[in-house]
Amino acid sequence: MPEQPAGTPSGPRSPRRRTVLTSAAATAAVAGVPLIASAGQAVAAPGGGGAATTQAPDRELRKLLKEIDADRIEATVRRLAAFGTRHTLSVQDDPERGIGAARDWILAEMKKYAAVSGGRMTAELQSYIQEPASRIPVATRITNVVATLRGSVAPDRVYVVAGHYDSRVTDVMDATSDAPGADDDASGVALVMELARVMAKRRPAATIVFAAVAGEEQGLYGSRYAATRFKAAGTDVQGMFTNDIIGSSRADDGTRDPYTVRLFAEGVPTSETPAQANTRRSVGGENDSATRQLARFVSDVGDNDATGMNVRVVYRRDRYLRGGDHIPFLEQGYPAARFTEPAEDFAHQHQDVRVEDGKQYGDLPEFCDFDYIARVTRVNGAVLWTLAQAPGTPREARIVTSNLTNDTELKWALGTEPDLAGYEVVWRETTEPEWTHVIKVGLKTTHTVDLSKDNVFFGVRAVNRDGRRSPVAFPMPGN
Repeated sequence: MPEQPAGTPSGPRSPRRRTVLTSAAATAAVAGVPLIASAGQAVAAPGGGGAATTQAPDRELRKLLKEIDADRIEATVRRLAAFGTRHTLSVQDDPERGIGAARDWILAEMKKYAAVSGGRMTAELQSYIQEPASRIPVATRITNVVATLRGSVAPDRVYVVAGHYDSRVTDVMDATSDAPGADDDASGVALVMELARVMAKRRPAATIVFAAVAGEEQGLYGSRYAATRFKAAGTDVQGMFTNDIIGSSRADDGTRDPYTVRLFAEGVPTSETPAQANTRRSVGGENDSATRQLARFVSDVGDNDATGMNVRVVYRRDRYLRGGDHIPFLEQGYPAARFTEPAEDFAHQHQDVRVEDGKQYGDLPEFCDFDYIARVTRVNGAVLWTLAQAPGTPREARIVTSNLTNDTELKWALGTEPDLAGYEVVWRETTEPEWTHVIKVGLKTTHTVDLSKDNVFFGVRAVNRDGRRSPVAFPMPGN
């Protein structure tokens, strides 16, 4: 990963003005009824805790996730490591060594996957010349390998999953020494390629882009180029995930956490304008950015028995002094987050390959846990497939503020999906991190809740005829 510079008193609680929703929720929680109630009725999460928005994996998704193969992932990581170095400044015309050889191999594999897709998937190189800049001393061709699986119902709605295929050693400018980059980030590229292989034979409703990007270690160059191209084309990217350093569950002290993956998700948007900041401060929306809603969605669909994983959401854009390929997408205003292993072993990333005082240094395949990578791949697969098969995130969600009232009127735009079945309003106390109540409102674009907008947070999500639900849209004040 590229390094970046360091850089009124409350009184007694009074009862709510309205109690009908809370009473219904409490009754449902005790009785163990389904989370989604009939129109207008709110239901709480089981036991009154956790997320009421959780979506269990269906048979189709379980079948998909079972096809993810740890042995194939291992073979991909080892093949990428065998190119010697994949440094962005390394040779690009040697068929056996360097970033050019890795690029060509990844493209060839992606084309194999595309060949069985019935024309739905394409694989191509996305290249540009980067003029001299930070960590780029001479004009250098930077190339992303991109496979696009076009959606069959809503092809203009796009989700992106990425890993970076460049690597480095201790000296970020050393383009010749062996830099196997197994964990950082052949692991992420292997995840992307395995998902492309498994999904190529399927028909997602929305479009999924599988990207192996370059130039990350030199300064996020490849992902920045991809993000700016999406933005210039007006592409509706409703979610992006980078998988970077997802290869091992072992920390530098030897402890293991093989069933947890971290998801870094920013609160205050990187692309926020001064006007948007003023609105956010006025409504207290620091924990309700589009990226935070995406992170909640990941927990809702990716943390279950089908993946075998616990998703630990971290309320930060990234780790201290570090940054990943989701950041350029955040800069363009797209919801984006980063998957990373639970605790890192710094002896096995950004290191020259060597033995020192009897200890092996270097980012070598033998320090990877391929079953762990497969489980992280299943988390990504569950999330991407559910996103692609569900309706898009509702647009123009707003809380009507033209009149002062103790009710809450919500409005949103009607979605265009042909299988759209309706909407649900969700809400939670302002001190709760997850959505705790769901109200089924049907196929309409406005709903009034008998709770004060001043006291709780609200959201809106779409539902299709198969019962798949979109990420939540957080409403802004409006008319």
